[in-house]
Amino acid sequence: MKLPIQALRLALAAGAAGLLTACASGPSPNISLIPAETAEQTSKEGLFVQAVKWEHKKPGCEGDCPTVKLDSVVFPGIARLTALVDHALALMTGIGNSQPPVYATVAEYEDYFWKTAAPRDSTLLAAKTRYRNKHLTVVELNTWQYFTGAAHGISATQFLNWDNGSGKVLSLANVLEPGKQDAYVAALKAAHGLWLAKNADARQDPESYNRIWPFQASTNFAFTDQGLLVKYDSYQIAPYSSGQPELLIPYGDLQGILRPEFMPA
Repeated sequence: MKLPIQALRLALAAGAAGLLTACASGPSPNISLIPAETAEQTSKEGLFVQAVKWEHKKPGCEGDCPTVKLDSVVFPGIARLTALVDHALALMTGIGNSQPPVYATVAEYEDYFWKTAAPRDSTLLAAKTRYRNKHLTVVELNTWQYFTGAAHGISATQFLNWDNGSGKVLSLANVLEPGKQDAYVAALKAAHGLWLAKNADARQDPESYNRIWPFQASTNFAFTDQGLLVKYDSYQIAPYSSGQPELLIPYGDLQGILRPEFMPA
């Protein structure tokens, strides 16, 4: 039985809460955390980050063997964020299970995987910084799992929006003005409409496409210089062939919806 994507995200949020408490009030409204110019988004002003990569095969296995590959990042000096990335990647492997994972770290997942994997099972755990400035660090987490005999692998994605100043993760509720959840969903739906207009399959038969792949709201957002980027997993709002759709809500459409400190200066 497949653990629903929303349930998986709730499990991830609950697990992350064990490591971090989300910022409840946000930064001072007099300081914008979004630079006015793209050039201000530089790695020199952002957190120092290092890559970590390895690929492991099941110990002692010969021939077709289960594999785990990690292509992630660590943040030297910021153990909490490094631990959260590791924890979140491990939890995101829960697709395919009816219950939340019984492991909490990548190392624990690897031990579990060697005990349960079929000969050709494969897992890729990946993390990268998607956006950085001196105030915010956005980490994009991706997992890809192939189960022996399946037609294709299963992917999942999650954004972590890290407040460099407070050292905490920002949830959607932290960055929206009070009572603006519905306005955010409306702005996201408008972005979805623009995405559909560029989608050849959707244009061919809009009624059928919308019936099979209806709009879904999502809290999986990331800050960018242009606006909030919302990313979906395969099969959420489009067929597998469409990959993982990304919808951009420009800051201009978020006026009065995002808290002032999260709007460009």
